[in-house]
Amino acid sequence: MKPSQTPISRQLNFSVIRKPGLCVVALLALCSLASSQTWTTMAAGKAPTFPLGIALQLTDGRILIQENHTSNWHTLTPSKFGEYHEGFFTKVASFPKSMNYAPIYFASAVLPDGRVIVEGGEYNSGVEDWTNKGAIYDPVKNIWTPVEAPSGWNNVGDAQSAVLSNGTYMLANYNNGESALLDAKTLTWTIVPGVGKADANDEEGWTLLPNGDVLTVDTYLGVPYDATGRNSELYDPSTKTWSSAGDTGVQLWDSRAGCPKQSGGPSHEIGPAVLTPNDQVIAFGANTCTGKAGHVSMYAIPFGVWVPGPDIPGGNDMADAPAALLPSGNILVETNKGYGNTPATFYEFNGGFDIVPSPPGYAGNSEGGRMLVTPNASILLTHVGSTDMWFYDGIEGDDYQDSWRPTICFQCYPTTVTVGDTYKISGTQFNGLSQGAAFGDDAQSATNYPLVRITNDASGEVFYARTHNFSTGVATGTKIVSTEFDVLPGTQTGASKLVVVANGIPSLPVAITVK
Repeated sequence: MKPSQTPISRQLNFSVIRKPGLCVVALLALCSLASSQTWTTMAAGKAPTFPLGIALQLTDGRILIQENHTSNWHTLTPSKFGEYHEGFFTKVASFPKSMNYAPIYFASAVLPDGRVIVEGGEYNSGVEDWTNKGAIYDPVKNIWTPVEAPSGWNNVGDAQSAVLSNGTYMLANYNNGESALLDAKTLTWTIVPGVGKADANDEEGWTLLPNGDVLTVDTYLGVPYDATGRNSELYDPSTKTWSSAGDTGVQLWDSRAGCPKQSGGPSHEIGPAVLTPNDQVIAFGANTCTGKAGHVSMYAIPFGVWVPGPDIPGGNDMADAPAALLPSGNILVETNKGYGNTPATFYEFNGGFDIVPSPPGYAGNSEGGRMLVTPNASILLTHVGSTDMWFYDGIEGDDYQDSWRPTICFQCYPTTVTVGDTYKISGTQFNGLSQGAAFGDDAQSATNYPLVRITNDASGEVFYARTHNFSTGVATGTKIVSTEFDVLPGTQTGASKLVVVANGIPSLPVAITVK
């Protein structure tokens, strides 16, 4: 494991999250990597034959992937040894034809019961209409069920959403500061007025914090922005109100007004914001003018203050762009110069920007990039409309800290399980230290929920159970949390090892017998 890092509580400085021994540089400087990173493509004959959209991690180990801009969905099942790049695709249920629902740029989440919800879409069936349609997927029954929009919401579009620490799914109204909370059992909504919200939700992203609050950086849509253009806000689920989280120090949203040779006024795009294991949120900015670098700022949670960091190198920015937290604590980001332009440049951020070779054959831009943290600790990268996919394995020799693992508590798990039965397992940090991936309003692929992986001692083959009714939140520390899991048909019997995986980091294994 890599050496312990200096806690943010000891020093307010971007250098606190740089790994000792990787490179020694001054604050805000750029260093290049001496070691290599690995992009892995799908094995020969295994590549998808359909254009890819967003990918979501099912709780049974499969990855659910939309066929871009259609009503169709597919799953990627890992190989018998748990490798996704050697797995296979299966077409699963599509949205009901009666819905006429084929969205792109929409809200999505995996719920605590294991179902998947999809809401809205900036485009539907090729038409830019900010649709308010939505549906929920049951992976056991393999069926999508339509979900009515919150009352009075004629549009949902590319809204942001999140599963709160209390397990409730929260969806933004992009027209104003409202949100809506889903009752997952009845599929009905409760509208929450945007009390205290300084601006409309449109184009903003939500980052879940360890205390259950939700952090956002304002994009100033619907209201005149202040003199600085640098406000951030916190949502308190217990009071259902918003309050200021302070000045971000640098402007992070895309304000095109006044930019030379650039028309259209303020675009209000912004980049992703990622919670790290050190009680920090790193927010990546859009360009304020074409050719200008996007800014970066860190929100130090224990202090409630923002500390500006290094600009994105090379005049790049992250207006509508993906990021994902690697198990090492670094953040993989995709950038480009100006909104929707190519080529893309990839970096690992760890207090500074370390350039990463682009995936082989990659011709996309950050607006179309999508990332997902897989159970194998790699980052799945897709680009909407492409049939290519890549898995990023990070800096060679890099690893997570042992204290970041989920832990299975003593006598909190079954030592013998039977195929087809359901069990409960308890421990700590089953929800990981972050939501995992981030984008903002156009796409959400959070993976802050536990997976249960069983490896047969004799064959070495890997089998995932199906988790459900799990605890929710992020960075839950020493709090005892739990999940239920179903031992699925096909799981090999005999002596085995079981681990709980959260955002690619496994617990230490425990011995079980599968009957």
